[in-house]
Amino acid sequence: MSFLVIGECVADIVRGADGTERVHPGGSPANVAHGLGRLGREVTLLTQLADDPAGRRIADHLKGAGVRIEVAGVPARTPSAVVGLDARGQATYTFDIAWTLSSGEPPVARPAHVHIGSIAAVTAPGAAAVLAEVERVRDRATVSYDPNVRPALMGEHGEAVARVERCVALSDLVKASDEDLAWLYPGQDPREAAARWLGLGPAVVLVTRGAAGSLALTRRETVSAQAPEVTVVDTVGAGDSFMSAVLDTLAGRGREDLSGLDAGYLARLLRRAGAAAAVTVSRAGAQPPDRAELDAAGERFALRYGRVS
Repeated sequence: MSFLVIGECVADIVRGADGTERVHPGGSPANVAHGLGRLGREVTLLTQLADDPAGRRIADHLKGAGVRIEVAGVPARTPSAVVGLDARGQATYTFDIAWTLSSGEPPVARPAHVHIGSIAAVTAPGAAAVLAEVERVRDRATVSYDPNVRPALMGEHGEAVARVERCVALSDLVKASDEDLAWLYPGQDPREAAARWLGLGPAVVLVTRGAAGSLALTRRETVSAQAPEVTVVDTVGAGDSFMSAVLDTLAGRGREDLSGLDAGYLARLLRRAGAAAAVTVSRAGAQPPDRAELDAAGERFALRYGRVS
């Protein structure tokens, strides 16, 4: 099964609470592609990448996981994000990024699944090209979306919500954090926001809640799962690892299959994705597990919290 991920690459400059700095390859869509590659999936990333030290480092990082890179535009410099970590490892971001992807033929002739998200899906002028590519292949591919909200880059709130909801409406599966939903819909319970999105078209909406676990909602089911207890080094890339594990678990399922997922399957999906996120937060930077690591983490999770039938 082939995956196409469309979106930005970013050099994450991680600044610890003690003032130290580390540079990691990042960018939410790039992290999802990297996670899929680590899990052995055939994946292409359509992105923009500069020919500078940070860009070459990111390219080597992605290729090392088996990701095929299609560059549609070479910016003057690789986008960057200064990532500040508090004493608990929680991350905040300051960005230096532009997104100017232009329309063209999809690099994968017949991808089985397309994933979009974050800055690239809502930032002009490149967002128009991202949505055009989705609309081009949507009749033969399932689509997922993660808004990965970055308030400093979202612009006027009402317009930002409209852009996000357009992406939601094009998608079969959507994942968001409770923080994303709190910014988009202030004061609204995450379940209510997820129900709003289900009304726009997706078959499944997933909500991550950090240490509080996660939720899966369909038109017939609402399922929750707890998060594994883990010592947090930092939270960079945790949601992207969750997303990669979700896409890996659902690989090969079409739209009708997604609409019919039962409560037991959704619980297992959340458990496996939560195990992937737990591995990632236990080490520095966006370092998702490979398949052996994910299987081992899932087994430890099942032994500690019980198996889901």
